Amino acid sequence: KQQTMSLHLAEISGQVAPGAHAVVVMDGAGWHQRGPDPKLPANVTPLLLPPYAPELNPVENIWAFLRSNKLSNRVFDSDDTIVDACCGAWNWLADQPERITSIASRAYAQVRF
Repeated sequence: KQQTMSLHLAEISGQVAPGAHAVVVMDGAGWHQRGPDPKLPANVTPLLLPPYAPELNPVENIWAFLRSNKLSNRVFDSDDTIVDACCGAWNWLADQPERITSIASRAYAQVRF
């Protein structure tokens, strides 16, 4: 888990525009832990949320939206149909960046220049 998170952060780091900086919101999920190895890319800063506060994590609202609008009240025949439904729901939402912004935006996290 910890190695996977380090690889994930390295991938995010590689996608950040030159001269820019990424802030990654992390809750207390086990796979969000970097472990004892403090290798954190220089252009990535974790924003660690307090434990047991999912309402502070904007992505929780995205998951809830997908469950309510694309993945609820269904019976799946196999693991493959679950994966296909999840991928379809994710791609449907990914094609609507303005909807993602409206779901995940928080007044306390607005950048003002």
